[in-house]
Amino acid sequence: MDLKTLKALKPAAYESAADGYRALADMAQAAKDHIEGTVAAGMREPLEGQAADAAQGELRELAGNFQYTRTECGVISTALNGLAFDLAAAQRKLEAALADARAQGFTVNPDGSVAYPPGPDKVDGKTPEGGATGSHGTPQAQGIGRQIAGLNPNPYAARAQDIADRVAGALAQATAADEKWAPQLRALKADDDLTVSARDWADAGSDTAGVRAAADPYLDTIKGPPKEGSPAENAEWWRGLSDEERDAQIAMNPASVGALNGLPADVRDEANRAVLAQKQGQFQVALDALPPPPANKYTWIRSGMVPSQVYTDEYMDWHRKYGDEHEQLTRSLKGMQSIEDRFDATGVEGLPEAYLLGFSAEGNGRAIVANGNPDTADHTAVYVPGTTSNLGGIGGDITRMTNLWQEASDAAAGGSVSTITWLGYDAPQKIGRDAPFSHYADDGAPVFNQFLNGLDASRAVDTPGHTTAIGHSYGTTLIGSAARQGDLNADDLVFAGSPGVQVGYAHQLDVPEGRVWNQEAPKDAVPDAGRYGHGGSQWRLGGGVGIIPSDESFGANQMATDTEGHSDYWKAGTTSLWNQAQVVAGQHGDVELED
Repeated sequence: MDLKTLKALKPAAYESAADGYRALADMAQAAKDHIEGTVAAGMREPLEGQAADAAQGELRELAGNFQYTRTECGVISTALNGLAFDLAAAQRKLEAALADARAQGFTVNPDGSVAYPPGPDKVDGKTPEGGATGSHGTPQAQGIGRQIAGLNPNPYAARAQDIADRVAGALAQATAADEKWAPQLRALKADDDLTVSARDWADAGSDTAGVRAAADPYLDTIKGPPKEGSPAENAEWWRGLSDEERDAQIAMNPASVGALNGLPADVRDEANRAVLAQKQGQFQVALDALPPPPANKYTWIRSGMVPSQVYTDEYMDWHRKYGDEHEQLTRSLKGMQSIEDRFDATGVEGLPEAYLLGFSAEGNGRAIVANGNPDTADHTAVYVPGTTSNLGGIGGDITRMTNLWQEASDAAAGGSVSTITWLGYDAPQKIGRDAPFSHYADDGAPVFNQFLNGLDASRAVDTPGHTTAIGHSYGTTLIGSAARQGDLNADDLVFAGSPGVQVGYAHQLDVPEGRVWNQEAPKDAVPDAGRYGHGGSQWRLGGGVGIIPSDESFGANQMATDTEGHSDYWKAGTTSLWNQAQVVAGQHGDVELED
């Protein structure tokens, strides 16, 4: 970077380009939303057959292209703003140095050297000669140069040396910015094809990380969210940002934005869908890089008179090297596809748009998926699944809440409904090893409380909403722990197959009297099995016994249940589901209770 170039630079031109890319990103987001929420959703119900399926596939691909465009344009916009910020800072330093030079009558030459006039006063009877000086490059050399200039009898020499060093510093800063941003911007160049592949999405994640690191000086000027802020504080922070600052936050920190309770549902959804797409790309690329499992997985051996099927040596060798990673990637990708399938189901039997309110592929995975917008819903249900829940199995939990949405919407007498699958905690993964312990519930309970508080903070209508917390199995234990650890921001509680909620009486749960509802199906072994691990304590006959919501003494409303076993409480067309829907819709008087 030379003096002429830095003087002529117009950082505002890069900012204008950034605005253009940001506008393009917004248009791409709007196009994606229109395709998914209007065009594709409107076609699903009336149209069937191979042609309709093919059209839906084309629309999914087109919507995915627009989402990729939105993500990459957001990154490019931030990169351009970051470049403009860095260059403007260097240019301001240069302009300040040039202004000082003009004020003192010095001349800054094209090479950055500074010419100064003869000294103003005679020294030893002679007027000190004028001259020119330039910067000496390294900090050590500059220090020596300043010392030499200070010994010059002409006082202008030292001042000129300082200006020359400042000019050189501004040029070095601009050069560093150019060298930093040139490869970053080159890396953002799109492929020359029309297919957004898994590798493209994986690269988008790398692009985001690279630009985020390079843009730190610019991003530091944007106020970040409050540290450990409450949902209300998060909401206030978001409202205080400009459109440019919001877009930069979503582009550079999608995972953080998507996880912030209190932010609008559509904002969290946009951020989390970007994270989901990038993780799908990264995980698919990683899975494709693994050697596939051997085709000859099994062989037969004969032990005595009975043949036995066993793994082949070839398969066992593959499994030792790649089995765990292959299983983790495959399971996670299955869960991500289940979320995508729910997006694609919008419009089927009137199903509303889905919102991804939380997502992480780390560990066992997290996902929070809403049917309908909870920010505007009259009635919201938040469902907490139990033991063995993880990202790979999220599809079954989503289906339960779509079934509940259908039934509750029918019961809501025209009111709007949102049903949410909340896998926002590390659920126990093994029934015998993990489920007896309470720390999974105790650790997840504060997070659940914050999520419920966030639904209040992000509410976009003036009327209050009606919220029901629903737990299944160990999920009920978490809800009970949440009621102990803070103010539970819910109006009704529904427990299904509960092994205990850590308290012995319904009135100890933080909801209005008479608003605790319970279901225990015949042949559901979990409630009694968990009684002495998670049951509440009531003292009788001088001793303590574990009490669960199914016990009469607990004081819950025992709802009629026509399903069997531990897993069918949300089966479509059942009284079990119908009763839950009445509670969710606020139709408490219509609930059928056990005789």
